Amino acid sequence: MKTKKLSELAKTVRSKNAGTDKITFDIIFKEKEEYEKVKSSKVISRETVGKILNISQDRISDFVEYDPAFAIKFTIKRLKPSGSAGDGDIFGAQQYAPFLDIEVPV
Repeated sequence: MKTKKLSELAKTVRSKNAGTDKITFDIIFKEKEEYEKVKSSKVISRETVGKILNISQDRISDFVEYDPAFAIKFTIKRLKPSGSAGDGDIFGAQQYAPFLDIEVPV
């Protein structure tokens, strides 16, 4: 089966702060076709996000497939508030990397 990396299909894959206690992720596609391929493949779902980030499901506060914007968006709860002692990513901007190389059937 032929596959492509998520980073080849998506226009944007990013993470960022969503307040002091959460990090939000956006996977945005330029074309509906690419969005639908990823959405229907279920390689990005509430369950796979937990596995990819090695977190429990209760830390995923939101998961949305937003058809009008060709976007998949989800938010996770931080273990520590942003900027507190031991926080390794104050802006939450380095958390998206594990999603870049996900293989999507095409």
